[in-house]
Amino acid sequence: MSIVPFDDRDGWIWLDGQFVPWREAKVHVLTHAMHYASSVFEGERMYGGEIYELTAHTERLFNSAEILDFKIPYTVSEIDEACKETCRRNGLTDCYVRPIAWRGSEMIGVSAQNTKIHVAIATWDWPSYFDPEQKKKGIRLAWAKYRRPSPETAPTAAKAAGLYMICTISKHLAEKDGYADALMLDWRGYVAEATGANVFFVRDGVLHTPTPDCFLDGITRRSVIRLAKQRGLEVIERHIMRDEMSTFSECFIVGTAAEVTPVAEVGEFRFTPGTISLSLMDDYARLVRRELVDA
Repeated sequence: MSIVPFDDRDGWIWLDGQFVPWREAKVHVLTHAMHYASSVFEGERMYGGEIYELTAHTERLFNSAEILDFKIPYTVSEIDEACKETCRRNGLTDCYVRPIAWRGSEMIGVSAQNTKIHVAIATWDWPSYFDPEQKKKGIRLAWAKYRRPSPETAPTAAKAAGLYMICTISKHLAEKDGYADALMLDWRGYVAEATGANVFFVRDGVLHTPTPDCFLDGITRRSVIRLAKQRGLEVIERHIMRDEMSTFSECFIVGTAAEVTPVAEVGEFRFTPGTISLSLMDDYARLVRRELVDA
């Protein structure tokens, strides 16, 4: 399969307040973010010309930057409008949207008090994170090599680039073994999340999902909880032990990229995509395309 590199594409990227040709949106090799992971980002999707939960994503971007001790030099409304205009400039109505903010190259070292803060927004076609046919049957997850860290060891409430290093390693190892993704435990041994998505389980018609106390309380996660409650389903947020997983009948993961994706296997545990998983997958698809009201 031919892969088009992300640095060699047609189009426009919003960079520090202006549009630049895609191939010219570059940073220096001594950019602080590349050496010390001082960057935060968001992942958003536009459906039918509207970015789902745009302001919620932008507000989280600003909150993440604050946690990493830097200030984004724009307002939330300015970034919202820049995201929409980047989609328009590239002629896209259904796409993925990636805002990112980072420390520049004025200083290189652990201390970076005087670095300039840069912001960029890129958009591109990204139809489905997982194979659509496999998604209906349920994807296979391995167990991740690394665990989500304690909030006393890392800024786990931020969507920060550095926190995804262990996700990339874990997903690569899973894919090498024929899995679609990996499920991570947290530092205590509780079930946490997949490498880029939150997870839900079903037992006797009740939804169970891990308490997000050391990983992101995803925007899609919150939407799915609301959708489940609209269906009259009970949703329990709690700590879930790995050995409990044999008691669940269904499993699915949720996220901006993953949307709602049923899971058929997590390591030694098996699940069958059923009514709840498939109904919420359909509900979410209708919601983001404004065919369903999110109460």
